[in-house]
Amino acid sequence: MLVTPSHAIVRPPGSSYSSCLREQPVAIDAELARSQHDGYVAALREAGIVVEVLPELPNAPDGVFVEDTAVVLDSCALVTRPGAPSRRGEVETIAAALEGRREVTIMQAPATLDGGDVLRFDRWLVVGLSRRTNRAGLECLARLAAIDGLEVVAVRVNDGLHLKSACTLAGPEIMLVREADLELGALARLPLERVAVPEAAGANVLALADRVIVSSAAPRTAELLARRGLSLRIVELSQIHAGDGALTCMSLRLAPAGAWTV
Repeated sequence: MLVTPSHAIVRPPGSSYSSCLREQPVAIDAELARSQHDGYVAALREAGIVVEVLPELPNAPDGVFVEDTAVVLDSCALVTRPGAPSRRGEVETIAAALEGRREVTIMQAPATLDGGDVLRFDRWLVVGLSRRTNRAGLECLARLAAIDGLEVVAVRVNDGLHLKSACTLAGPEIMLVREADLELGALARLPLERVAVPEAAGANVLALADRVIVSSAAPRTAELLARRGLSLRIVELSQIHAGDGALTCMSLRLAPAGAWTV
């Protein structure tokens, strides 16, 4: 059963955020990014999630994107080896934050994996093979996931940074997707309705039990979801998008026992 996470771990953008990795060299307002991150945290807390805010990492421009540094499963967690070498210094503090919450495994070379390439759907983990996640990383995660009875489904990412740049769940059986960005054949066996989104920012939403958090940059996607009767919470993320980030990548979410969360 898809539920609202009981806890979430976040990290605000640091003073070096304007130097984060990104496809296009667009200008970033770090102060506005921090304000927008505050709004994101407020939206999580409004949903009843206990949010732990980690200290800023001044020398880690991408440190706000905590999802890439770990995959949290039912009984265990994999602290990843991010595909971008400049991000590997972030993982130590994430491992410390997860200690006592899950049994922690640290990924080793030559495996690479970003958590933004991992989408939970019930008893499956959809894993994107991308510029940041290699086959060894997928296999490392698959071995750990088997402990919790989870099956990994591999999907090739043709365009974009991560799997979840191109698809996320809007509900327990609804996947929003930019179809051209993925090789979708592997998803055919999953009992999901795939819904094409009309704008790039609409492919990444954060589904909770009673609402869907959507970026203000995706008004047509928000309208599409509202027509389906879903309750929405809209947040401003212009400076997060400027750093090639989105909703899911700014938190590590922990489900209560016996349930799952995206």
